[in-house]
Amino acid sequence: MRAGRDVDPDLWVWETKTMDEHLGIMLLPARMSAFLLSVFAGLALLLSGIGLYGVVSYAVAQRTREVGIRMALGADGGHVVRLLAAGGLRLVLVGTVIGLIAALALARLLSGLLFGVGTFDLTTFVAVPVVLGVTAVLAAYLPARRAARLNPVTALRA
Repeated sequence: MRAGRDVDPDLWVWETKTMDEHLGIMLLPARMSAFLLSVFAGLALLLSGIGLYGVVSYAVAQRTREVGIRMALGADGGHVVRLLAAGGLRLVLVGTVIGLIAALALARLLSGLLFGVGTFDLTTFVAVPVVLGVTAVLAAYLPARRAARLNPVTALRA
């Protein structure tokens, strides 16, 4: 304020703030929008993980009768778990490949909306499939392990 008054004594100064403070106020709506978009993206990732778990778990649980037959014929539990988990993960692998191809194709269309992030952000294109892949592995393994531990007679009655 003093420097401004030294230059011009009639200068009116209402408020003094640094450029960082001024830019912070000006960019607040954009930052809030980006934050809300990030929150909704996180919720979408959580919901997709829950949905993926449900679908893969259901697909594996539908094969309980098959597990009973295999166990009755002498298959060991580890082999049955690997068989069921591999079957569930095949669907996830196909979906992941299709999703990555679609994301790469649509990334060009969204490039105008991105700020501070590259069109083909390696972190995003690696982190999301890894998170969904880990979810799918758990979704396939847990029901497969549960089915392999069942008594074959109980599994055949299901």
